[in-house]
Amino acid sequence: MNVAVIQMVSQDDVLANLRQAAALLEQAAAGGARLAVLPENFAAMGRRDLAELGRREALGEGPILPWLKQTARDFGLWIVAGTLPLPPQGRPEAKAHACSLLIDAQGQQAARYDKLHLFDVDVADSHGRYRESDDFAHGERLVVADTPLGRLGLTVCYDLRFPELYGALREAGAELISIPAAFTAVTGAAHWQVLTRARAIETQCYVLAAGQGGSHPGGRETFGHSAIIDPWGRVLAEQAQGEGCLRAVRDPLEQAAIRQRMPVAQHKRFFAAAEPRLPDIERK
Repeated sequence: MNVAVIQMVSQDDVLANLRQAAALLEQAAAGGARLAVLPENFAAMGRRDLAELGRREALGEGPILPWLKQTARDFGLWIVAGTLPLPPQGRPEAKAHACSLLIDAQGQQAARYDKLHLFDVDVADSHGRYRESDDFAHGERLVVADTPLGRLGLTVCYDLRFPELYGALREAGAELISIPAAFTAVTGAAHWQVLTRARAIETQCYVLAAGQGGSHPGGRETFGHSAIIDPWGRVLAEQAQGEGCLRAVRDPLEQAAIRQRMPVAQHKRFFAAAEPRLPDIERK
């Protein structure tokens, strides 16, 4: 039950990024992977025309969605398509979401997750100010979906800092969790590795953390360190910087044994009195 995580250093040239992604996905398929996760912004980094890019894709005029579906068919892969700037279905003029699509091996859309938590943060790097809400609308629901590798919960990047989201995905049956990301070099060095391992440990899920890892237009630097982490928190594969394809095996029997030996889901007793209501969960 092989899984793959793709690390990229995407630029502002969509077609060049798609060629690089195809080469890395081909490596994943050749290595026996059945599910591969692309990073956040895999098709474009540093562009200011995201709204128009997403509108064209929604109208069927862009290159990314056809490429994605054809690539999944060509390689027989389930693909978590990092993020794309896509408006709500049927509303091409509406504000886009940072959307993570799950495409099955026949090239069909199996699930769509719109990023819940938007990165509106000041960071001590050369970029300085990040305001994702300028370009994107917040998502409204959690998403879990069945895949040949198990039940997959979808998240994106900044979501990683909100453990209640991951707890809800576990309660909804998640066995694997995808985290396409483009963590900044500064915040990544401080928190990425400890947070990805923590999310794996507390949910007892395989974490598939696919990052951007390098230099991008506009002076942006991303942390990389894409990783596949098992339900005990062990890092099965990791890459610091640059492009690459990581592979590992999901062992469902070992995962079940970990959950049986450490039955945290059954032991949970504490709920905050003022805990906010989580978004609805979409099950596929």
